Amino acid sequence: MAPEHRSILIAGAGTTGLTAALELARRGFRPRIVDNDAGPVPMVESRALGVNARILALLGPSRVADAILQEAQQIAQFRIVAKTSRLATLDITKVPGRHSAMHMLAQGHTERLLLSKLDDFEVDPEWQTTVETVSGDLTRPVVSLRRPDGTLETATFDIVISADGAHSAIRKAVGIGFPGEALESSFYLADFRYKREIDPHFVEMQLFDPGMIGRLPVDREVLRYISTLPDFEERIEHPAPVAEVTWRSNFRIHFRHVETMSKGNVFLAGDAAHIHSPAGARGMNLGIEDACWLAWLISEGREGDYDRLRMPAVKTVLKQTRQLTTLFTMSNPLAISMRNLAVPVLFRLPAFSRKLLRGVAGYDTPSPPWIDGAL
Repeated sequence: MAPEHRSILIAGAGTTGLTAALELARRGFRPRIVDNDAGPVPMVESRALGVNARILALLGPSRVADAILQEAQQIAQFRIVAKTSRLATLDITKVPGRHSAMHMLAQGHTERLLLSKLDDFEVDPEWQTTVETVSGDLTRPVVSLRRPDGTLETATFDIVISADGAHSAIRKAVGIGFPGEALESSFYLADFRYKREIDPHFVEMQLFDPGMIGRLPVDREVLRYISTLPDFEERIEHPAPVAEVTWRSNFRIHFRHVETMSKGNVFLAGDAAHIHSPAGARGMNLGIEDACWLAWLISEGREGDYDRLRMPAVKTVLKQTRQLTTLFTMSNPLAISMRNLAVPVLFRLPAFSRKLLRGVAGYDTPSPPWIDGAL
């Protein structure tokens, strides 16, 4: 059987699943992609915003990067503020390569750009289609699918890609563990639309004693604030008159990753394989990386190397996001004082700034060998 004729099922049509489908389609495969939702994530409920430089390199060959750059906001600075003084500023445009370290674009927008490119290959997600079971010999998994009309379809596939999120039915069906822990505190977010344009070119973390409020641009009229403080909305210093609050939510942060990213010919990617803090904007980006690596390995007949090649990257990102989250969520007064003294010093050290910048850009994970000059 020619490699491109292998039957591939992708469960989940978020950014990870759509990227896997697109990367496989442009290599000559005809993947089937299903999702239990009715369509892409609503534009006003996009949790993920950051698109880092590594992802722009990975999505360059499919031309999705060009589309993202036309729509996204380039971030020029990362700022840390305590009370009324600025502790540190990092210029995140000064990173090697073609792209700035970070751009901001709502996840729903990114998904629609991926869908548009995928449509060029005549691959369309089957919405409101649910994976019910995965069984049989996992070298050729047997999958039961519940269609929108309620009927059940059973089919055998050469490869199944689980991109079906943190509560992955496929991960549970094949018995892959998902160990980890949740932080005790809750996080809160709110998106504010303003009556005039605001400056979308910086991200700012405002530190309190204890607690924090993060300011992230969604577009030129919308800012997202994320906080550990239940009353954070009362503490926000708005840059312009507020027109409306477009979305509110709260959540708990988990740090988990699978014991293995594959079992037989079932492969896990994105939130189905790892979840962590949004600090550093790595979640969606790491899932897109998984998808690109897996598609390349499948095309090379090397999918058996997937777990070995991806797990170190997953552990690197979880470690980094845990460190950043700890930095921003301290509650001990002595630790807070020491942090506020140390941060300005650390940010002035070139080695520290370079390491942090590489992480923000996504360059602390292995460079994709199939892209020349991937930085």
